[in-house]
Amino acid sequence: MMRGRIPEAMLLALGCLAGCDREAPEVVPPPPDVKVAAVLQRDVPVYVEAIGEVRGNTEIEIRARVEGFIESVDYKEGSIVTKGQLLYTIDPRPFQANLTESRARQAEAEAELARAHQDVVRYEPLVAKNAISREMYETAVAVEKSAAAALEAARAMVEQAEIDLSYTKVTAPEEGLAGRTEVYAGTLVGRGQSTLLTRISRIDPIHVRFTFPEKDYLAYARKRGAGVRADPAPDTAFELVMTDGSVHPAPGSLVFVDRNVDARTGTIMAEAAFANPGEILRPGQYARVRATVEERSGAILVPQRAVAELQGVFSVMALAEGDTVEQRLVTPAERIGSLWVILSGLKAGDRVVVEGLQKVRPGMQVNAQTVLIEEEGEKEGGTEAQAGEGQGGDAAPAGEEKAE
Repeated sequence: MMRGRIPEAMLLALGCLAGCDREAPEVVPPPPDVKVAAVLQRDVPVYVEAIGEVRGNTEIEIRARVEGFIESVDYKEGSIVTKGQLLYTIDPRPFQANLTESRARQAEAEAELARAHQDVVRYEPLVAKNAISREMYETAVAVEKSAAAALEAARAMVEQAEIDLSYTKVTAPEEGLAGRTEVYAGTLVGRGQSTLLTRISRIDPIHVRFTFPEKDYLAYARKRGAGVRADPAPDTAFELVMTDGSVHPAPGSLVFVDRNVDARTGTIMAEAAFANPGEILRPGQYARVRATVEERSGAILVPQRAVAELQGVFSVMALAEGDTVEQRLVTPAERIGSLWVILSGLKAGDRVVVEGLQKVRPGMQVNAQTVLIEEEGEKEGGTEAQAGEGQGGDAAPAGEEKAE
């Protein structure tokens, strides 16, 4: 019985070894699903763009010009005030007393001058008859001149007292938007320094101050036709893009360009003015300003997500014949919304992978699904000269899938 079972076990082991020697059939994975889109080609404007801070066309600091206690705050914070409107009242009583004293000294000086003048008038005929000494007459004349000078000083003191008293009524020097108050009733102001009370900004037109790189300034100056004095070209107006992405409806004009480029940063300061109907724009806001410097004809655009970058080398995965992908080195330029202008490496009609880049390698066959590139740039209005600052959304016509 045992002799019959041993050969059966050996045969079973040999069969297992033979089965292990045979190779399993190779399983070929299906082509990965990717989304591809045809590149866009159109004319786009190129902008110089900078981040700026909104400020009033006039910024006025309201300060106390005399020392005293605030009696009342006479304006509403954050409201538009008119020229001459009362803003603060400082306790006027010490200044009224000083004015009264100054007027009394003026009256005393007037009386002294009148007495001295009478002495001169009385002594003049007497000295001619040698009835009095010339020295006495000359003394009387000198006393008269001294009294006249004292009167002028007294009048100046009265005028200064009146001015100081007027400073207890702090009024708006110009119409504008008044900010929050820095002091309240009972606060001592003006001791040793001119205390800041509040600020007033004139906000229509509103100004935006910004700095932009020297090369962008040169591009704008060439487009404008001059640096400072020449009449600007009509198509060099600035646009203002607010923080919510909307474009301010009124175009802006250049107010000034600073005299020098900052050697440390390589930038130059400039300021543009924009109409501000409704006073929507307020000082302190941050916004983007941009101006067209050239028109790029027949530009090739692809979604930014279709471009890969490795150590400063940019590439895309393009769809070749037989639904295979190939890597193309490209030269990107400006960004336009969610798209990127490509200077070289692609041509009209090429299709690039816009979704599923992590699944593919050069030469791999793919299952391509064609989608449309949403032209967000038309909403933004053009390209930005500074690559990397554009943002945009995606949408596609009804019935078509958009490239995401």
